[in-house]
Amino acid sequence: MEQKQEDAGKPVKENEQQFNLSDTLSVLTKNDVIVYPLLILPVAIMEQNSIKLIDDALAGSKIIFIGFTKNQDLNAVKKENIEPFGVAANIMKMLRFPDGSIRILIQGIKRAKIEEFIESDKPYPVAKVKYIEETETRGLREEALTRNLKESFRQYIKLSQQFPDEIFQILDNIEDGWKLADFVASNLPIDIDLRYEILSTKNAVKRMDRVSEIMQKEISILELGQKIKSKVTNEINEDQKKFFLREQLRAIKKELGEEDPKDKEIKEIKEKSEKKNLPPYAKEVMDREIEKLEMMNPMMPDYNVSRSYIDWILDLPWSFRSTDSLDIKRAEKILNEDHYDLEKVKKRILEYLAVRKLKNDSKGPILCFVGPPGVGKTSLGKSIARALGRSFVRISLGGMHDEAEIRGHRRTYVGALPGRILQEIKKAKTSNPVFMLDEIDKIGSDFRGDPASALLEVLDPQQNDTFQDHYLDIPYDLSQVMFITTANILYTIPPALLDRMEVISLPGYTIDEKMFIAKKYLIPRQIEENGLTIKNIQFSDDGLKELIDGYTREAGVRNLERTVGDVCRKVSRDVAENKKISLNVTKQKIASLLGKRKFLSDKAEKKADIGIATGMAWTPNGGEILFVEAIKMPG
Repeated sequence: MEQKQEDAGKPVKENEQQFNLSDTLSVLTKNDVIVYPLLILPVAIMEQNSIKLIDDALAGSKIIFIGFTKNQDLNAVKKENIEPFGVAANIMKMLRFPDGSIRILIQGIKRAKIEEFIESDKPYPVAKVKYIEETETRGLREEALTRNLKESFRQYIKLSQQFPDEIFQILDNIEDGWKLADFVASNLPIDIDLRYEILSTKNAVKRMDRVSEIMQKEISILELGQKIKSKVTNEINEDQKKFFLREQLRAIKKELGEEDPKDKEIKEIKEKSEKKNLPPYAKEVMDREIEKLEMMNPMMPDYNVSRSYIDWILDLPWSFRSTDSLDIKRAEKILNEDHYDLEKVKKRILEYLAVRKLKNDSKGPILCFVGPPGVGKTSLGKSIARALGRSFVRISLGGMHDEAEIRGHRRTYVGALPGRILQEIKKAKTSNPVFMLDEIDKIGSDFRGDPASALLEVLDPQQNDTFQDHYLDIPYDLSQVMFITTANILYTIPPALLDRMEVISLPGYTIDEKMFIAKKYLIPRQIEENGLTIKNIQFSDDGLKELIDGYTREAGVRNLERTVGDVCRKVSRDVAENKKISLNVTKQKIASLLGKRKFLSDKAEKKADIGIATGMAWTPNGGEILFVEAIKMPG
């Protein structure tokens, strides 16, 4: 902190006579500040014992002894750890702050030495002190030292360019050599131990000699800095200039014992890398990137690119795998709770669990659920993840045209990122999630590449243990991932891709199956979502069958659930208007609730007509009959 010279030109005796100096003083111990005689300095105090000392001093003579200790914890300073030399000082002002700490403005009066500590009931030390008289001889040596020190300090001020212009006037008013030595020492950037050495030097001539020696060293450092600066000024551009300044700041912080942010960041990266348990080939790349990062200036664009790359390596779950729940009975129960029928799919999942139970290192299957919309392909993937006790991630491939969506961009591109595969693996935080690739039959291709071709490696059990993302450029093991793809049709999927997947068909539901699904899943869910209870609304079998056959002709149950929700919302409105209602949805009430029937079923004639044949047709939405009329044509 900058100290101020107080009446530096006045004789010492006049300054001392302003105060009533006692031989017994309370001792304020500090480890970060040295106060010199005649100088004014602000001091922060946070320790309760020291705050009590200041309060007592302000109530009395305001004179205290400022001592020095090398102990870092000021609350646990013992008397034997307090250095003997210090300064008797006057408390000029005090300010209290909301956090309980105080700031005082003190003025050094006279050097003193602790003779002995006095036992007292105070929470702070009290000592008997002996004052050190300053010699004021004005011989030729003293005069020469004084002039030389003044001139050196003027040179230092000009080189440092950190002092106000008023300091020259203060310097000219100082006549005594010991005052000059204290004033110069207080304004030099020297460590606390060196400041105490100057304070404890009783002989003024020796003190001036020591300060002159320190001054010459500081001037040499500044001159060297000026030479370096002038030498490279014309050779460096703006970025190099910032690098030079940061290196200077880094050196200064190192001298002050402060950790450089870049060094701290690299240290944290190394610690994370050691804890991550990376594969050997990934560890080699990581070490190389860290070494390159250490040599970079944080202001360079490549620094952030390299930093992001390291973060991606550290964030991926290389060796972490969630433990599979291998209880087959439990898994079967979960699958049955979430979905009705779909026995083929459930059987395949339970077979996989059985194999995992017998052979722990088996690779994950690659399944393809094919079926019309609304039969539960996507929700089935979530149910499988819950049954296995794994994380579930999903990406939609519908309309995807860019190969980089799968494999990522190379790091040479601005804003490059890994592909969606590794992005979702990162979100899953485990290397063996259930990974759903939705709408694989709707994937596209254009001049940016063919995503379907990129999926060949992802969905091949013989290759995906060394999956190579363009951004990461390190093999990543996808063999433990359970990939599930979904599609509505198969003929749009490339044959090579289709060959890599185990296709499981999910046909549409019959009316009876839809009724069971509606009763067990859809109706309870819609009643709850619309704020109703079973006392407010119920569906009869004939009403539910009419709703399925006449209003929601589809293979799945998505529109069925939407239509059930439509009926529930009408009841919710009546309940919200404080109407007491308990509706039983029958076949006769469906038309009043939903309007006219949307779909009409054709019926075959009881007897055959000439020229008309009755045929049958299959669609994903169910079966239909066709009337084929034969007409004789000339030919």
